[in-house]
Amino acid sequence: MLRSNRSLYLRLGATLLAAVLVAVIALVVINSGQREPEPTAAEAGAILKTHILKLFDELHARDIQVTDPGGKDVPCGDDGAKRTFAASGLDSAPERKPDILNSIMIGAMNGVADYNITDSSGATIRMENEPTKTVILLESTANGKYSVRGETQCLSRS
Repeated sequence: MLRSNRSLYLRLGATLLAAVLVAVIALVVINSGQREPEPTAAEAGAILKTHILKLFDELHARDIQVTDPGGKDVPCGDDGAKRTFAASGLDSAPERKPDILNSIMIGAMNGVADYNITDSSGATIRMENEPTKTVILLESTANGKYSVRGETQCLSRS
């Protein structure tokens, strides 16, 4: 009797494992065809503004000045639009050179969102976040002054 119970439990366990595997595979197949919807220009613009302001918060920047409030569709492509936002702020060490400030901002971006550097060949460092369709440009040019500008990719207006 003990041997037949063990055999029964093994068959039930194998059947249960097979059912779980089939369910997991079905979920993977169903979800692989579905992608996150692309944000609209307005949605990506709001995310961009949040990311830039959060960056200044991470930097503990002072006297933050919004240099481009954005909030307007900039026409692009076929019926598409971009949104922009820019700001600057002061570092606690006014003598810090622009390239050091840009490097500090790269490190601080880890606390903001998952941006990847796509170009760092010049004075401006370009960082992109593909899921949110946003681009941030770190472009400090004066000692002790952070400067960040951003834009969305060309997206649907609605």
